[in-house]
Amino acid sequence: MSDCDVVVIGAGLAGLGAARALRAAGRRVVVLEAATEIGGRARTAYPEATGGLWFDLGAIWLHTAERNPLVAIAEAEGARLIRADDLRSRQLFIGGRRASAAEAAEWDAARRRFAAVAETLAAGASDLPLTEVAKRLPEYPWAVTAETWESAVVCAVDARLLSLRDWRRNVLSGSDLMIEGGIGAFVARRLGAGLDIRRHTPATRIDWNGKGGRVKVTTPVGAIKAEAVVVTVSTGVLAAGALAFDPALPDDVGAAIAGLPMGLAIKVVLRATAPDRLDLPDHCSLVRRVERSGAPAMAFQCWPYGRDYVQGWVGGSAAWGLAAEGDKAVEAFALDQLRALFGGRVDRLFAGGARLVTRWDADPWVRGAYSYARPGSADARAALARPLGDGRLLFAGEACHDGMTGTLAGAWLSGERAAAEILAVLA
Repeated sequence: MSDCDVVVIGAGLAGLGAARALRAAGRRVVVLEAATEIGGRARTAYPEATGGLWFDLGAIWLHTAERNPLVAIAEAEGARLIRADDLRSRQLFIGGRRASAAEAAEWDAARRRFAAVAETLAAGASDLPLTEVAKRLPEYPWAVTAETWESAVVCAVDARLLSLRDWRRNVLSGSDLMIEGGIGAFVARRLGAGLDIRRHTPATRIDWNGKGGRVKVTTPVGAIKAEAVVVTVSTGVLAAGALAFDPALPDDVGAAIAGLPMGLAIKVVLRATAPDRLDLPDHCSLVRRVERSGAPAMAFQCWPYGRDYVQGWVGGSAAWGLAAEGDKAVEAFALDQLRALFGGRVDRLFAGGARLVTRWDADPWVRGAYSYARPGSADARAALARPLGDGRLLFAGEACHDGMTGTLAGAWLSGERAAAEILAVLA
């Protein structure tokens, strides 16, 4: 564990972005990664449930492609980028029936009105929970569905726990792209190339107010000293106390961490064992009208890329509750949701098929999906991103980025921002 200029803790997108920027500036950088693989929550697998085909366990999209810096890197590598909107179709359901064209138009109108009311409320004096939006829209039967989609589905947290102001600040726009072969695979082969990454090496302690401004990072295999350190672990890991700081972090930083807990989203894959395709086209998304705020709901994508499986997504408190019960409970919930739409043909279709359940809650180096801001904590991201120790201790990651929080691009940009601040101090 020889000394270096900068230690980066975590080889997710923020850590890789910081390390690449620092190395490009001629600095000696060591990246400490606790896990076996790099990429953090961008991880591609090849499970039986997908017939051995690539499947992203965590992040899927390059969101807001028009201003996403990872798009240019992927294009330079020659990766095939798939425009999701060109593939996706949508089926809306009310109860167990398909919505009519007029009802589908009501859904689109409700989403537009939801966004308009949210913008007005977010500009007010108080930072309200997201549930306040649908309360103002009793005449829109799809308003609670819009609330559920924007909270549990998109942000992996219940609307009552989500800061309206932070949600509005981080609404994504533009195109969504996918990388053929998986985003996790792309990150592993491209973004870590040429970096000094020490896998299986968790940081356990950071002494960050040392003599001459130097920092010391302790690991199970020894300590390493540097001029500065970038910490990119999740707020779930920080809140759990898995990484000690000496001196202790200032109170405002501790409050920022507490104000940015981790949401949870679970993916479940059900592989078909019969030819029935539920009368749905490939890459079809299912949206069922939600009648009550906070009601458990699962979004589905059926037959992606023409494959023989359905994948579901459940977030928020429903996901945490199902995770506590185990994988079988997640599978049963997904099947119940599909039965409500298609009846008993669901049991015949998926009988004996392989299944997959993602469990980011059980990963000790992540402890959830991505961060959300509690009502009243909309400024916590900026507080967490502020340099400490005369600019020698910085936090980075999706939780530290306002504008694209919860995304790979947001994490990457926050890492580059941290690197720029450190380079200014070292200069």
